Amino acid sequence: MADQQYYYGTGRRKTAVARVRLYPGNGAVVVNGKPLEEVFSRDLHRAEILSPLTRLGREGRFSAQVKCAGGGISGWSGAIQMGIARALVASDPAVKPMLKRGENLLTRDSRMKERKKAGLKRARKAPQFTKR
Repeated sequence: MADQQYYYGTGRRKTAVARVRLYPGNGAVVVNGKPLEEVFSRDLHRAEILSPLTRLGREGRFSAQVKCAGGGISGWSGAIQMGIARALVASDPAVKPMLKRGENLLTRDSRMKERKKAGLKRARKAPQFTKR
């Protein structure tokens, strides 16, 4: 699989980064050397990952090889979704408007965890106030 021609896309979500390679194939998705079902136990995450392919009706046409780093399972699923969408645009630029319509799959979700501030317990939670 590594020597044949592929389409590449990078996806990011929270602190997760996914590097996606799309190969012409049977629809198998491999994440960090393991099958998709082994890494993602929730159906919600699996559906989110495959949503760019289902939106275009190309579920069985491409196989994906993914390398994820950073973040957690939810961040991974969002990053892989974006990486697959970008790789699909690399394979066929005509699908870009279809992936942008509705829930935009090509735009980075910029929401990140807010950092903890000095003097506070968390990002915004202040210590309990005592009057006396």
